[in-house]
This record gives sequence, C-alpha cells and structure tokens, in this order.
Amino acid sequence: MGIRLTQAPAEEPVALDDAKLHLRVTDSSEDTLISMLISAARIHAENVCRRVFVTQKWDLFLDAFPFYTYYGVIPGYVPVDQLPSAWMTMRNYAVRFRGSKIDIPFPRLQSVDAVKYIDASGVTQTMDPSAYVVDTISEPGVLTPKTGTYWPDTENTTNAVQISFTAGYGAAVDVPAGIKSWILLRVGALYENREEVSVATRVTVQELPYVDTLLDPYRIMGYA
Repeated sequence: MGIRLTQAPAEEPVALDDAKLHLRVTDSSEDTLISMLISAARIHAENVCRRVFVTQKWDLFLDAFPFYTYYGVIPGYVPVDQLPSAWMTMRNYAVRFRGSKIDIPFPRLQSVDAVKYIDASGVTQTMDPSAYVVDTISEPGVLTPKTGTYWPDTENTTNAVQISFTAGYGAAVDVPAGIKSWILLRVGALYENREEVSVATRVTVQELPYVDTLLDPYRIMGYA
C-alpha cells in the first residue's frame, strides 16, 4: 500500500504574525526562516498525532480491496494490529483492514472524493458513490461497501485500488488551540537553538513537562 499527498494545506495552523509575536520578533528579516520553522513544527505534530490539521488531499493506494475470511482478515496478510508496536507510529502503517472495511488515514476524514480500481480485465473503473458508505465520524474514518454488497474484484497488480480523500479539521481557524500552542512552543525552541546539538558549560537544561502532553488529546493512539 502507498499514500501520496495531492494537495498540500493552503495555510499553516499558526500564522507568521502569531509566531513572530510569540518569538518577540518585530522586523521581517527572518520571516522566511520562521515560516520554515512553522511548517517543520506542524509536520512533526501531524506525525506525532497521526492526523492532519489544515485541509489536505491524499491518494491511498491498495493492491486489492479487502474481503472477509472466517477471521475477518485478508488471506495471506498480517493485520496491522499484529505488527510490531514500533511500526504503528509510522505513517505508512496507518491503514488496516477490518473485514471489508478500509480505515482511511489522517483524520479527520472530510470526504472520499473518488474510488477507482483496475478491474479483472485490466480496465480502470470509477465506483459510483452510491456503492459505498463513508464514515466521517470515526477516527480514523472508514470506507465500506454498501450494505449487502461486496467490493469488486480487481486485477492482480500493484496499486489496483486508488482512494482519493480529503482530510483535516478545516481551515487554520478550526485547528484546536492545544495544537497551535504546541507548534508555537516548538517554533520557539527551534528558533533559539539553530543547531542539532546545544554546546554549553555550567548550563542546566530542563524540559517543560507539560509541552508534549498538549498533543495528547489529539493523538490517534491505536485502533479499536
């Protein structure tokens, strides 16, 4: 399986002016640097939370649609639940199959925009939206075939299924305050420490214990 960003967020959750106010920077000489730091902090937070913030579009690729076995998994595949726990933090493994269900990564899921597949004869087909059900309430969102139906057969090839979807909270104003606060704090740390390591003598470095917990309410910790 693979996943590809097709439309990046139109804005960052934290505006440049807000970051400059947090950093107490009044001129524009470092606007480019600060903007880069905002983007870096946002991407880090998205990876930690296993979600995206401002609206983005993605394509999810699968080699086939899932189908039921007695145990509700795909024959020959190990469910993501059974992969090593360290792998679960990687974005590549943010998708799993539950019977005929497909979990869509990077909540909140706003919409499934298209479901395409290569059929058994090698022709690319686009499914009618009435043939599947989109659950935007669950996190991660879930895509299932219409009740009483099954996913169609696909050609035995890589990336036979392409699911295009839109995800995120919405605009920057819709991103929770806790996430924005974490990004500002991380931007501050990156701005003050511009190297990979800090070299100093007679200095005590102490982490603020509450910082990373700001993201806890927004983390996708696992699947039920």
